[in-house]
Amino acid sequence: MKKVFLILGAMLLTVVVAVSAVLLMVDPNQFKPVIVQQTKQQAGLDLIIEGDLSWSIYPSIGLSLGKTELRNPEGFSNENLLKIDSINVDISLLPMLSKELVIGDVSMDGAEIYLETLKNGQTNLDFLTKQEAQTDTTQPKVSEVPSAGEEPEGVAEETEQSRAWGGRLAGISITQARLEINNQQTGEHTKLYDVGLSVSEFEANKWTAITFSAKGSSNQQMFSASGQAQLKLSQGLSDYALKDIQLEAAFNDPTTDIASAKVSLDTFEFDKKNRMDFSVEGTAADTDIDLNGSSNLTIDKAISHVVMDELTLGSAFSGAALPRSPLQVDMNASLSFDINKQQLELALEKLALDDITLDGQSEVTLGAVPKVRFSLHSPDVDMDKFLGLNDVKAGSEGQADSVSGENAAGAEQTQTEPDLSVLKTLDIKGDIRIDKLKASNARMQNVNLIVSVNRGVVELSSFESELYDGSIRATAHLDARKTPATYRINKQIKGIKVLPLLKDVAGSDVLEGTGNIDVDVRGHGLTPSGIQKNLTGTVDINFADGAVNGINVAQLIRSNYAKLKGQSVAETNEPQKTDFTALTSTINLKNGVAETSNLHMQSPLLRIQGEGEANYIKQTIDFLINTSLVGTLEGQGGKDINELNNVTIPLRIRGGWSSPKFSIELAEILKQKEAQRLKEKAKEEAERGLKNLLGDKAGDDETKALTDKLFNKLFN
Repeated sequence: MKKVFLILGAMLLTVVVAVSAVLLMVDPNQFKPVIVQQTKQQAGLDLIIEGDLSWSIYPSIGLSLGKTELRNPEGFSNENLLKIDSINVDISLLPMLSKELVIGDVSMDGAEIYLETLKNGQTNLDFLTKQEAQTDTTQPKVSEVPSAGEEPEGVAEETEQSRAWGGRLAGISITQARLEINNQQTGEHTKLYDVGLSVSEFEANKWTAITFSAKGSSNQQMFSASGQAQLKLSQGLSDYALKDIQLEAAFNDPTTDIASAKVSLDTFEFDKKNRMDFSVEGTAADTDIDLNGSSNLTIDKAISHVVMDELTLGSAFSGAALPRSPLQVDMNASLSFDINKQQLELALEKLALDDITLDGQSEVTLGAVPKVRFSLHSPDVDMDKFLGLNDVKAGSEGQADSVSGENAAGAEQTQTEPDLSVLKTLDIKGDIRIDKLKASNARMQNVNLIVSVNRGVVELSSFESELYDGSIRATAHLDARKTPATYRINKQIKGIKVLPLLKDVAGSDVLEGTGNIDVDVRGHGLTPSGIQKNLTGTVDINFADGAVNGINVAQLIRSNYAKLKGQSVAETNEPQKTDFTALTSTINLKNGVAETSNLHMQSPLLRIQGEGEANYIKQTIDFLINTSLVGTLEGQGGKDINELNNVTIPLRIRGGWSSPKFSIELAEILKQKEAQRLKEKAKEEAERGLKNLLGDKAGDDETKALTDKLFNKLFN
């Protein structure tokens, strides 16, 4: 037995000496031509090895490779497909005798890879496809491949042997690496440069420090990323953990400049809650962003489900594009994402946009067109305060009213249709409930609406609310699939108190009463002038028990009639209002003009019929109101005016909206009054003539009835 060991020892020593002699006596650079030739034969590419090849055998087997370049095929923009300045790796010998693989420092510097696709679809990696095709022809037959569940021979032994081995890595260092992807078909050019990776000494079940950094660009986009962490792997690599994770990135393009986006986690393990903090600082769409947040992050081992509970977000936005600046946004929520289903669920505990708070649920299913479903609630929404409208001075509100003529035309020329193309990429549906809502100073309660956006079509399928002791129901439809967009609106307002509504919305008290309003309008174009010019439809109004303020029709008739008769006009303290029991009209909208021919107003004193139009582009009015007295003015200081009973009195209203002029057409009144006087005189003369003709018979009942009938036909 002793001789056997001596023989085996001698053989092993001989092998070691022989290998050592080869490594020491043979110059590895002699193999360069062979490597270059084989690369040309197998891949059809030129390999240039400018640096030296070197190896070492003790105390470790090492290999060093100097500057090496793999040329691109002809026709590609870059000379090289691959370039490496240097690469070094070594493996310790003695630990291998104890079944321990100890790899020294692995370093690579100046590695560059250039991938390119030409306009004809050819790529500089096509040679790999050819090699795979050739390899496929040499694959084993089906009968030679072990069946499912059958373990190939030797696998069990190899597995057991590999389990007995340990391993350790002194470190990895990659510096100044670069990757470029140029696609001439799509025009996309992506670069990663200054890529660095550092891994400290690695050993199973011990913490290893990892750091990385990279910069890049893609067409007009510039970005960078860096990070560090501690990694621990189990002996069989079946489990691992992370801690002290710090990630940072930056992004820049013509409209966005994210100076810093940071994520940090104290620890990370699968199927456990991991505390995460994040922040973003930068500018996007001319808006400054300062965002901070935290959450408990949980990811399952299958990496199929991501949960972020106790998600808190605090952010400040500022910029001219915002409805108000600065804008504070705070959120408390829980989020879960099913990666397999591409479905995101958000439970919104609180979303605060300054003074506006929301709560509710939302669900997002990702896809070519993301599907969003939501249900939101808010106790109080003041849109005027949110938009800063409460700070607008009253004097500035009328400035736009003066835009007319050439100024209006100039303003119209500068208006462009809004870009609504983003609506084509949305599939959104949900409901919103608001306990109290203030918008344009109108105050509403118990607002409920259902809205959807489906590939360019916006549908307000239901809007219900209480306001000013009445209610409103509305639907709306917007089709943005073509430009200009088309729309239609239907609205029913029932039993509202008109005066407080007008005071709140328009600062006007021109009308009071209880009103019902039905609106049915449609149009195309969403510029301010386009809406005015292209809006068509009808508005039906029906008001009861109210008054038109600012004009006292009876007093106006009285004073003008006094002037007509040459009488002095006495001063009066009567309120400038005209009461009515009913006011109805159908208003037709077309080409920027609101027109009506059936305005009716009734009161114990007056009957009014009106017709005319209001041009809401030029903001002018031209109305003729025919007024008839059906009651008495006794007790109101106007006894003489009763002479005008059953006489139609035309009242003309003309001028701008802000200062219309009221006038009674006296000539028409004179004409009617003279005609009435002539009728009365003719009737008196006819009665006198008949009395002379008939004598005593003129007083008989039968004769009187016949004469009255005759006079009515003649003088009415």
